[in-house]
Amino acid sequence: MKLLRILTLISMTAACQAQSPTKTDDLILEMNQAQRQGNRQKLAQLLPAVRGHGLEPWAAYWELKSRLDTATPQEIQDFFARYPGTYQEDRLRNDWLLLLGQRRDWTTFAAEYPKYRMNDDREVRCYALLVSYVREGASAPPGLAEEVRRNWLAQREPDDGCTLAASRLIADSQGPRRMTVNDAWRKARLAVEANRPRAAAAAVEIAAPEAVGLLAELNNSPAKFLTSRVTVASKMRKEMISLALIKLASSDADNAASQLENKWGPQLSPEERNWVWGVIGKQAAQRLGNDALLYFAKVSRDDDLTDDMLAWKARAAMRLGQWPVLAKAISAMSDEVSREPTWVYWKARALLAQGGDDRRAEAQRLLESIASVRGFYEQLALEELGQKITVPARPAALTPQEKEAALQNPSLARALQAIGLGIRAEGVREWNYATNLTRPGGMTDRELLAAAQLACDREVWDRCINTSDRTKAELDFDQRFPLPFRESVVRRSREIGLEPAYVYGLIRQESRFIMDARSHVGASGLMQVMPATARWTARKIGLPNFSVDQLNDRETNIAIGTGYLKLVLDDFDGSMPLAAAAYNAGPGRPRSWRNGPVIEAAAWAENVPFNETRDYVKKVLANTTIYAAILSGQPQSIKDRLGMVGPRDASRPEPNRELP
Repeated sequence: MKLLRILTLISMTAACQAQSPTKTDDLILEMNQAQRQGNRQKLAQLLPAVRGHGLEPWAAYWELKSRLDTATPQEIQDFFARYPGTYQEDRLRNDWLLLLGQRRDWTTFAAEYPKYRMNDDREVRCYALLVSYVREGASAPPGLAEEVRRNWLAQREPDDGCTLAASRLIADSQGPRRMTVNDAWRKARLAVEANRPRAAAAAVEIAAPEAVGLLAELNNSPAKFLTSRVTVASKMRKEMISLALIKLASSDADNAASQLENKWGPQLSPEERNWVWGVIGKQAAQRLGNDALLYFAKVSRDDDLTDDMLAWKARAAMRLGQWPVLAKAISAMSDEVSREPTWVYWKARALLAQGGDDRRAEAQRLLESIASVRGFYEQLALEELGQKITVPARPAALTPQEKEAALQNPSLARALQAIGLGIRAEGVREWNYATNLTRPGGMTDRELLAAAQLACDREVWDRCINTSDRTKAELDFDQRFPLPFRESVVRRSREIGLEPAYVYGLIRQESRFIMDARSHVGASGLMQVMPATARWTARKIGLPNFSVDQLNDRETNIAIGTGYLKLVLDDFDGSMPLAAAAYNAGPGRPRSWRNGPVIEAAAWAENVPFNETRDYVKKVLANTTIYAAILSGQPQSIKDRLGMVGPRDASRPEPNRELP
């Protein structure tokens, strides 16, 4: 049956191409545009004309999705029957399950949910957990409430499914698998801290509906709220005070600390006080203040803090060389977070710094558990163990059968066709479905290598890299760290005194070698250069007659990107971590972030306040080290590239304030 489906899809694609590929491709693009515009009439009009095209399942999905709210159950089942086993079938089922949940049609939802393969939609999962709770009562799975709680707390913005499930479990406080009102207040705290007023309001609506109006006042002016008389029930009053202090800390941590210490502290429970001190400490740590640890020291029980607060306590401690505090903060993190390479590495470092045979033995065990060439902290762990970074041996060559299986995978074929046609978002989603979601656990390592190689051969570099990156035991660094445009990148880098490996490390992180990549802020091309930066750099490097539309030209983008990177690197005295941060966040911020103690760059990078930039710096340096090993054929040191970071040497020239 599966083979017949594959052969049918292949023959459909071949027939389409034999008739008039250009015309049908254009119609598919028209339909893609129509679905973005919500043009139902045009979608219905064009669908018959693309029957037989390789991307017909996408066209049919767009058309039915556009009118899913009015479609009959039979139309939906007909779609499932026409495209069985496809991404589009499961994608539409995902959409339909959301609609069934919103309609509270639990009977149909329960019948359809077991057929849902992707299982990656948090809201759908919350609906399913609610159905299980309502139907099974005391027989519901033991971890049901914990899963609802975890999904609900992880929401960035409120959705119907998880909010409904949490509300039901909290309201049924005597039920067999329950949550409590404290979970709602916890959700409200997290939302206020993250400046997500809608999520906070939804949580307070569950905990204490009468307090929603107070939340609006609190959000408008937490300082004013804290000076007013709050005449509500004791539990609610304390929670609203906590929320106000959390909100105030986001803009004025010192004022929040003063209010907590001098006025509100005695009126809060120890857990509430600890949470607020954790938020204040986190805010101080994010502004790289030396007072962060003083605030964290007021926390009487680290277990009352979130993993995010503990992470910032740990970062503040490593920045100031407070190794016992660092170790204690990591030990208080959840098991899941403390097992991340970041915190395994820093716990080992803290143990080594404190000394003692038992601590050194434990540090050795921790380092050995993560040491590899896979990432930033894994590479650092290798070097702590006295090893350099080298390129691992390639896995066994793919067999003809493995290559053929990837070639004949209809989802991979459709994904590549969509990407080739310029429908990249849809193509990427279908590719990820084929490699990761079509069955539990996704593809095996060998299947991933074969799929990655298919993408490499088609020069779809982002799918090549991302797919190969997911292998666990078999590492193919030709796939993970390809060298497209090698002659251009190496020649241009060497002409201006840049290490080619650094340029490759940056491009891999910026664009995954997608020529027409465009970021949400307007950066373009291989090296993701902003238009204003490109114009300024073009003048500085003497590139005549430059216009922004040239940024998608490969040679021009490389010339502009490397030219700017060289100017930034020189401005930061050759520091690769600082220059990478400047390339991502602009030069002004890392100039400020470097002011403080002279510390190793790994600790400095971990203290970068922006999540995106922190991740970026670490990945660029890890990429660079691998590319250097590939290009040179010699063992490499990531520590040598990191060096130390501290305030600018006063004897050095003033920074270039013109750098955009």
